[in-house]
Amino acid sequence: MNKAQLVEAIAGVTKGTKAETERTLDAFISIVSKNISQDDGVKLVGFGTFSVSDRKARVGRNPQTGEEIQIPARTVPVFRPGKELKNLVLNIK
Repeated sequence: MNKAQLVEAIAGVTKGTKAETERTLDAFISIVSKNISQDDGVKLVGFGTFSVSDRKARVGRNPQTGEEIQIPARTVPVFRPGKELKNLVLNIK
């Protein structure tokens, strides 16, 4: 599902317009992005947690040449699904 399809689905459930729904979704994305960039994170009980994680520097390999390369440390955004979301996915499969 892409963003346009998500907006359409939410608008259908909430009986709102697509324009209102898209503004709401854009606001949600903006707020989550701002909070995780400030190391605050966003917790949605039952759904999951948006946060940041620090990855250590490590040695990797170039898959084409096999040459060892240094991969620098960095901070990345992460999403950890909540228990209810995990259970829902497990019951689908």
